[in-house]
Amino acid sequence: MGRIITFGEVMLRLAPENYLRFVQSEKYEATFGGAEANVAVSLANYGMDAAFITKLPAHEIGQSAVNSLRRFGVDTSLIVRGGDRVGIYYCEKGASQRPSKVIYDRAYSSISTAVSSDFNWDTIFSGADWFHFTGITPALSDATAQICLEAVQAAKARGITVSCDLNYRKKLWSREKAGSVMNGLCKYVDYLIANEEDAKDVFGIEAENTDVDSGLIDNEGYISVARQLTEKYSFKGVAITLRQSLSANDNYFSALFYYEYKPYFSKKYLMHIVDRVGGGDSFGAGLIYSLISGYAAQDCVEFAVSASVLKHSIEGDYNMVSCAEVKTLMNGNASGRVQR
Repeated sequence: MGRIITFGEVMLRLAPENYLRFVQSEKYEATFGGAEANVAVSLANYGMDAAFITKLPAHEIGQSAVNSLRRFGVDTSLIVRGGDRVGIYYCEKGASQRPSKVIYDRAYSSISTAVSSDFNWDTIFSGADWFHFTGITPALSDATAQICLEAVQAAKARGITVSCDLNYRKKLWSREKAGSVMNGLCKYVDYLIANEEDAKDVFGIEAENTDVDSGLIDNEGYISVARQLTEKYSFKGVAITLRQSLSANDNYFSALFYYEYKPYFSKKYLMHIVDRVGGGDSFGAGLIYSLISGYAAQDCVEFAVSASVLKHSIEGDYNMVSCAEVKTLMNGNASGRVQR
């Protein structure tokens, strides 16, 4: 079983109950989440040796974030303590034709003010087989962008497989800045993960005959996107999630895994969504798990999509499902019937 290191920010999530809007709510549910932390939790739930690296303040809220990860078996022993605050994000769940909304309050969080000397990659990567980060982390500050570069360089020097989810966030940086920074980082990446729009937003590579807002997805267009990315950066594989949004509650969901210059498309699922946040992270974790486990390319994309579909049925950022549950859906049992 491989050891996976993930690096990023874990935040306090504050959300109105059920489908209340921010302006309606008199109290907020408090949980924790963040892209790379979500991946680590999923992998730990699959029985993998997963560690999460970040910087958190030494006070009780920082410790609560650590505890939320420990609960699921994530190795938190290498988390750096220091700084003044835990980043916060507010999440209002959408319904019907009203979209979900996220408001960030993460400026000057401990990880965004971290410096290179906070992280000893020789120690962090001891015994590691895989390193995962997302495009969110280098977007936090110029310093975290530099730390990510140092991390991927150290990983590649040790022969560690590197995966990256582009995860472009327009509220964190511009397309121009994202393209410049991610261009430098992707030179060290083996497996790239993206959604329908990431390649366009970050690298200007757009799928033809596709209109995400109207739900029009053209498979051939995304094969072209994956091929161009592979040729530019020599990726071993490119995975692109394909979401056709009927409403905030109901989506069609599938994915493409472009591996060894061959496209593999998953089954398409019609999902009724409970909580969309973390859906992409659960896909990434599923892909990492299946690749480490030696699955064939078609099974890799089927496992990753099934994991993500299940996450959309679960409240909060973390995908609290087992490997067996993912395999049940992957193997065709999508009825949702009561298990007795």
